[in-house]
Amino acid sequence: MDPLGARSQFVEVQTLSTWERQTDPEGEKEEYNDSLVSQQAFLSPFPYREDINRKIVLYNGDVALLNCTAIVNTSNETLTDKNPISESIHTYAGPELRDEMLKLKGCRTGEAKMTKGFNLAARFIIHTVGPKYKTKYRTAAENSLYNCYRNVMQLAREQAMASVAVCVVSTTRRGYPLEDATHIAFRTVRRFLENYGESIETVVFAVTDMEEPTYRKLLPLYYPRSEEEERASLPLIPADIGNSEGEPVVPERQIRIAEKPGCLEVDSEAETLDSDLGQVGTHAFSRMEGDVDKQRKLILQGQLSDATMQKQHQRNYNRWLCRARAEDLSDIAALKALYQTGVDMCGRTVMVLVGRNIPVTLIDMEKALLYFIHVMDHITVKEYVMVYFHTLTGEHNHLDSEFLKKLHEIVDTKFKNNLRAFYFVHPSFRSKVSTWFFTTFSVSGMKQKVHHVETLQQLFTCILPEQIDIPPFVLEYDARVRPYTHHSLSSPGILFQQS
Repeated sequence: MDPLGARSQFVEVQTLSTWERQTDPEGEKEEYNDSLVSQQAFLSPFPYREDINRKIVLYNGDVALLNCTAIVNTSNETLTDKNPISESIHTYAGPELRDEMLKLKGCRTGEAKMTKGFNLAARFIIHTVGPKYKTKYRTAAENSLYNCYRNVMQLAREQAMASVAVCVVSTTRRGYPLEDATHIAFRTVRRFLENYGESIETVVFAVTDMEEPTYRKLLPLYYPRSEEEERASLPLIPADIGNSEGEPVVPERQIRIAEKPGCLEVDSEAETLDSDLGQVGTHAFSRMEGDVDKQRKLILQGQLSDATMQKQHQRNYNRWLCRARAEDLSDIAALKALYQTGVDMCGRTVMVLVGRNIPVTLIDMEKALLYFIHVMDHITVKEYVMVYFHTLTGEHNHLDSEFLKKLHEIVDTKFKNNLRAFYFVHPSFRSKVSTWFFTTFSVSGMKQKVHHVETLQQLFTCILPEQIDIPPFVLEYDARVRPYTHHSLSSPGILFQQS
């Protein structure tokens, strides 16, 4: 209470519920599929840490009202941005703050500078400048945003701050996609707390009503509240999680230096040679692979060994994967043509492809290829199945055989080896013929994996209904055609061989 007896408008951080104690909206905890959880054999890069979760607070409200050691202000290079966060901080801090900020003489993108809090409840204000987002310079924007959060946390540590409240750094005006920015914020703060966070007691993520759903959705990926939540979140963690500090990594720019890589003992064995050379960079020069153009000529002449061709293929796939991670593919994602659902009866991840949602003639098919690689890369590290709904597709939805062949040639071997079944739902006679020709003459190893499924009832003998999200138009179509095809159903459980 203030001297006049009125309740203070400022919020004590100690009264806020930590992330460890928070539940999902309406008090409903998410239920995890036991079979899916049990199939996760990979360790999460962000394991369940109760000590870290106790330091995290998700707060929906004005960051300027928080009573903590420091709050974060997001601004522009001249520190004169008039975004809602800055204006609120200036309103409560008073005119002295503006005079103090003039002495800072601006702030570069990614840097962080500190002033007093003046009339705020917080003792200090850490000012930082988020990047302007452009797809063409996405990598630079990611590095700058990482530096924002990293430098904020570093200042908090250097000044022995017990608590810091962090707003969403990149404002709407700067155009940074909220979900992408949130991934960087969470992993950067998480890594800092793991490595240097002994003295920091509380980190508050201050958000608005618009930002809260995204933050609440992604927090379990980086700060799981239980081992079950950790395992359930693992498939949703992006492929690019940065290095041990959370900093974005660009493989092409990595330089690996080995001590005297060319000086090996005369009697060293081949294994030692391979191990030492493996520490050198992956480009042709550093690995002493000779002229790249000559190698490509040898490939055409069929004179390269299988091992060398496999390395060439892996490098080519990695280039596509890097492009997929750098491109803005939000327009392709909005089609909802490819998504992950539950698991089949063998516990394998189910991926769904909706043919009707692919307007082949209207979209950039190279971006579609990049999106496929981006989504599928982490899925294909283990066994999976695909369900393709051919339902009610037209000519403008049919993928060209050359595109499919290109896709098959580009993707990593794990895509092919770990694909256990491809269920082709509601096929037409023409699509059956095309599929037979394609799997017989264009690609190898696929023919035995393709299963034509006439009705959903057949599909449910391999994938339970509750384990797959089916578009409504598919359900409606199947209800219409089922009376005509139901008599041809085989006995449940023997339609397909579960390999």
